[in-house]
Amino acid sequence: MEQVDWVDIPAGVVRRGTPVDEVAAVARRYADTGVPMEWYLKEAPRADIHVPAFRIARTPVTVGQWTRFAAATGRPVPQGPTDHPVIGVAWEVATAYCRWLQERLGGLEIRLPTEDEWERAARGDDDREFPWGDEYRTGLANLVDLGIGSTTPVGSFPEGASPFGVLDMAGNADE
Repeated sequence: MEQVDWVDIPAGVVRRGTPVDEVAAVARRYADTGVPMEWYLKEAPRADIHVPAFRIARTPVTVGQWTRFAAATGRPVPQGPTDHPVIGVAWEVATAYCRWLQERLGGLEIRLPTEDEWERAARGDDDREFPWGDEYRTGLANLVDLGIGSTTPVGSFPEGASPFGVLDMAGNADE
């Protein structure tokens, strides 16, 4: 039987995005992370968004979890260690995974989070820049500055958890 470690995220407001006039300064401040300015630009402008309560998995879907779905539905089996996040999945196929998992878990509603829900799970109730706080600290997420060059097992950076305890909200796999 499939199991998911769910985290309940309460209703609240997420302050999403970067003010347009601060994009260049933010990009300069974090230039050593290797994140290009274009990534910050796509998050502008800033907006306050009310997000109803929802739940999200504590970690990304692993290759092992995805392999069971692939075997049951005749889809290609992903490559990589079973405890790493599955990557390179199209939205339509990820949605099919959610439907498959929903059936396996007895009809419990399972879907992909919206962008606002994902941001709320990552940022919590304040205006933090990173899941762990306002200051970037190497070693709290699998990002380019660590030089790993590939994914790591999900949950490998527990000190980088979001305020709600959701893991891998920064790094390891691009959402």
